[in-house]
Amino acid sequence: MAKKILRALLIAIIVPPLLVALFIGLCSAWITAESWGKLHDDPATLPQSDVALVLGTSDRLPGGGPNLFFQHRMEAAARLYEEGAVRHILVSGDNRTPYYNEPRRMQRALNALGVPDEAITLDYAGLRTLDSVVRARAIFGQESVVIVTQRFHNRRAVFLANRLGLDAIGFNAEPVRFPNGIRPRLRELLARCKAVLDVTILDTQPRHLGDAEPITLDALSLDDLPAE
Repeated sequence: MAKKILRALLIAIIVPPLLVALFIGLCSAWITAESWGKLHDDPATLPQSDVALVLGTSDRLPGGGPNLFFQHRMEAAARLYEEGAVRHILVSGDNRTPYYNEPRRMQRALNALGVPDEAITLDYAGLRTLDSVVRARAIFGQESVVIVTQRFHNRRAVFLANRLGLDAIGFNAEPVRFPNGIRPRLRELLARCKAVLDVTILDTQPRHLGDAEPITLDALSLDDLPAE
């Protein structure tokens, strides 16, 4: 009897973590497979596009130092604009209180990198990746975008976008090296599980929608622009 009880206890202790690990692995593999071939590191390999969707994060670390994830995303978006790979930049981030405004800080960083205000639209309700991709289509009228963030995040973002009706590819910002990039990557494993549940079971919706604010660009296509 004691051996049976011990065996049952061991199963109860070991099996649940194994199932959780299996679920995390399957979710991550699914997202990687669906985003395969849709992420780019070189603007020259991107099809010409109207709008880049830049996903927000804080410009500062909890200790007050600069956040390299933020800095590299802004540099990547500015590079796309400067090289003519996109015509407009939609910055999407958190502004849930008057004292925290990711989109405005993103705009200022892009301005400092040479992107003019008229080429930037601010989405103040991009509270999560899911919200940002849904709002790009539902509020800002985009059928396709280039998503700008780090590669590990871009896989989930492109997965969510394509599952939720937005034709998306990704442009990878420069990664943040060890040890600063470890914690976000660990959080990403759980975020991928949540993303799979959001689009398969939970039917999760953005926390805020509202009236449409379509991004309007002039009728001149990129193909018609004069060569430099």
